[in-house]
Amino acid sequence: MQISLTYKSKQFFWLLIKLTIVFGCAFFIYQKLVFNNDINFSFFKNELIQKNIFTVKNLCILLFFSVFNWVLEILKWQNLVNIIQNISFKIATTQCLASLTTSLITPNRIGEYGAKSMYFKKPLRKQILGFNFIGNFYQLIATLFFGSIGFSFFVSKYPVKINFNSVFGILIIIFLAFSIIYLLIKSFQTGASYLQRIKNFIQKISFSLNLKILSLSFLRYLVFSHQFYFLLVLFGIEIPYLDTIAAITSIYLIASIVPMLSFFDIVLKSTVAIWVFSFLKVDILIVLNAVTLIWILNFAIPAVIGSYFVLTFKPNFTK
Repeated sequence: MQISLTYKSKQFFWLLIKLTIVFGCAFFIYQKLVFNNDINFSFFKNELIQKNIFTVKNLCILLFFSVFNWVLEILKWQNLVNIIQNISFKIATTQCLASLTTSLITPNRIGEYGAKSMYFKKPLRKQILGFNFIGNFYQLIATLFFGSIGFSFFVSKYPVKINFNSVFGILIIIFLAFSIIYLLIKSFQTGASYLQRIKNFIQKISFSLNLKILSLSFLRYLVFSHQFYFLLVLFGIEIPYLDTIAAITSIYLIASIVPMLSFFDIVLKSTVAIWVFSFLKVDILIVLNAVTLIWILNFAIPAVIGSYFVLTFKPNFTK
């Protein structure tokens, strides 16, 4: 009787959690679209109609960018997890979209880590957290790589005032941090230490797989940054390609280094985008419309789809 009650209590607890995640995600999306102080939803909708953004051709191209973006992310996840457990593309899709829904209302999308780990047995969960970190780390590398090039080009052409001493100091700290971590891991010999386990985990990922995940991350970056560019073109901006791409990569670079609740992610990107595109004399409303639409296509819609996978998730209480 006690066992039965405990099982039912766990079921009720998980149902409550799933409903909280889904309703929280739905409320967040609704708030961002209907009660966004930066953009009037009715005006936003009218602008899309007036600019004829959603022709069949444009819609197909925009959706292709979004689907391709998520296919690359799912492939990254599938390839990493296959090291310890073979999963199909369909299962990887379920895990990625459900974790997106969960992460949308958590600081720095930290909920993604916990959501993905719950799909695996307890002994594998620490490794799953590690794989998720590696996937996100390589995506950050892509952002820093393209962002550094784009931002360097941008500041060389436009009158952006930067405190280079502060920037140099931050780069030195990051370099020292990575150097210390690397040296600490290298300094430990065989044994059961925590750092040794980290070292063993890292060695599980072959050089070819690391290169594959990095390549997928770079390709994914090119996809969503050019989706942004395509949207700006649809809104009628007439700025040279290199200048526009430099501005876009600068936005993603700045936004990526500012820790923030996912709840405010669209606000941060909008603020940064307005500041960056002000140097190119782009209308604020065009910038806000483009950022909002990018967010809808790459986060809101996939998160809504992911809500189904959250609700149908069945935890195994014997794990």
